[in-house]
Amino acid sequence: MSDLVMAAPSQRSVLAAEDLSMFGTDPFWLVALKAVFCFAFLMVTVLVSIVFERKIVGWMQLRIGPNRHGPWGMLQSLADGVKLMLKEDIVVKGSDKLVYLLAPIIGAVPAFMAIAVIPFGPADNQISVFGHRTAMQLTDMPVAVLYILATASIASYGVVLAGWSSGSTYPLLGGVRATAQIISYEIAMGLSFAAVFLYSGSMSTSTIVGEQADGWFAYLLPVSFLIYLLSMVGEAHRAPFDMPESEGDLVAGFQTEYSSIKFAMFMLTEYIHVVTVSALAVTLFLGGWRAPAPLSTWWEGANHGWWPLLWFAAKLAVLIFFFIWIRGTLPRVRYDQFMKLGWKVLIPVALVWLMLVATVRAMRNEGWDYSEVVYWVAGCALALLLISFVVDFFRRGPEEDEQPEQAKQKEPFDPMAGGFPVPPLPGQTLPPVPRRPSRAARDREREPVGAQAGPGGTTTATDATTESKGADGA
Repeated sequence: MSDLVMAAPSQRSVLAAEDLSMFGTDPFWLVALKAVFCFAFLMVTVLVSIVFERKIVGWMQLRIGPNRHGPWGMLQSLADGVKLMLKEDIVVKGSDKLVYLLAPIIGAVPAFMAIAVIPFGPADNQISVFGHRTAMQLTDMPVAVLYILATASIASYGVVLAGWSSGSTYPLLGGVRATAQIISYEIAMGLSFAAVFLYSGSMSTSTIVGEQADGWFAYLLPVSFLIYLLSMVGEAHRAPFDMPESEGDLVAGFQTEYSSIKFAMFMLTEYIHVVTVSALAVTLFLGGWRAPAPLSTWWEGANHGWWPLLWFAAKLAVLIFFFIWIRGTLPRVRYDQFMKLGWKVLIPVALVWLMLVATVRAMRNEGWDYSEVVYWVAGCALALLLISFVVDFFRRGPEEDEQPEQAKQKEPFDPMAGGFPVPPLPGQTLPPVPRRPSRAARDREREPVGAQAGPGGTTTATDATTESKGADGA
């Protein structure tokens, strides 16, 4: 990589020199200490996130939330963990016992592995730990982001195997949903990463953060950032995309047949996954450990020492709050809407955006002026929109003209035709629901004709006519 950069100076804006020489030189005890720190950071962040999620959602719903265990209820997550460990451990009789017991472990262990390549501070500005200079990162590699994607995929296998091995219908449906969810949303997530790779010229996490010195990729690549925000919620199985464990139709989804410590491990895996994808978003799009622009411009020491750890934790807390916010705000979507968003919206938009980013980078490498690049890109985008509009207009017009008015009226869809209710297919519409008449209308129908009283309780003309006829007859 460094030879290519030296041989082609015009490509320095594309290819980043990956300097990983500061990794792999620490003594064993320091590596073990950094691994323990990563584990403790994840566990403490998970415990605090669970408590704050319950408190924030309670605040949004005008409830109190946890306030008993510890000061302000901060030890509620620890108490829940102890309670789950002491509960009876039940093993389903009809399950595949080996896979049933291994599924929580397969889900939990890879979730801890992704944090190993997340940088908490600059690699070239090392800190001192008991007299030894070391980087604030456990390790790094030229394909660190692909390593994170691989560990996230392996962790998802725990969900799939848990649903299959339980020997029950609802967990199986949750596992099938998880499989489709992983496939669809990891494609969109990978495409959003590809734009970052093109812009930074590397897949190393420390190098990607270093390339954001002049600007965060969140506003340099806004479409990739938005796609990743949606994809990480679907990847973490969080509301409103918590299809594999939706209690409304699957009882508890893939974890229905689990209890005690195995159930706690699944909950731990979910929250660790939330922390991991949030840390990855901070690293790739929000400048990583770098201080925000107002601080870094006038304070030279903002990105030195232990301060980068504070900036990283603050950005991580903002993204975890984003998870909590959408859970307390948005309702769960339908499964067909969820898959349509992944396959028909996120993936096509990510592909078009990736082609656009690659084109812009190639034009910049050829020496094109920035204004010329903007004009060409804007012109091509407008031309594509115009062509799609014209094609859509002429595709729909003749079909509507050929069909008579009688043919446009579709036959009503009967959801109970097969003996049980089924949802309508695309193109079918449910018949209108008959509306009950209002109470005033029902009262008017029950009253006899001519029984209405006039203003002030006087009888109307109909009543007077009736009375006069009665008197004449008498």
